[in-house]
Amino acid sequence: MGTVEERLAALETQVAALTERLAASPPTADTPPALAGTFWALDGLKQRLPSDGAGAVLYTGTVRVADQHYDWQYGRGVDDLLADDWAELAATLSALAHPVRLRLLREVLGGRQTTAALADIEELGTTGQLHHHLRQIAAAGWLRSAGRGRYAVPAERVVPLLAILAAAGR
Repeated sequence: MGTVEERLAALETQVAALTERLAASPPTADTPPALAGTFWALDGLKQRLPSDGAGAVLYTGTVRVADQHYDWQYGRGVDDLLADDWAELAATLSALAHPVRLRLLREVLGGRQTTAALADIEELGTTGQLHHHLRQIAAAGWLRSAGRGRYAVPAERVVPLLAILAAAGR
């Protein structure tokens, strides 16, 4: 962790960098917090990490869809992520690798949550195909049965799903 003097010097360096950044483009009263600095979330993450570590990955979001509100934040250390067995994630990720399944998730998030309402969308195929895709994404945890032919994206999966889509579109 370093001596007190080393930690104090590192802290002074961080404060000087923050002061310089704020002086370059100070936020105004009208500036939304998300726009106050280009890397505001990244800066906050860096402040919470040890300077000698490999880093971390953080995703977070606040989402309103179909009269529902979801707040979510999750972070992992790079060392832990690199040590994981990525092959175990293949089924979860491959469940998203089909245009019909992505469309189903979008429709369910948008409020079309019954099997009957989903079956009305011609592009989704036959009823048998629809049920096949619903089972696949439910088995991977991206969808859950809400009873009586109703489906929902689990609250803890909404922001992760949107984060994956945002990363894929980049």
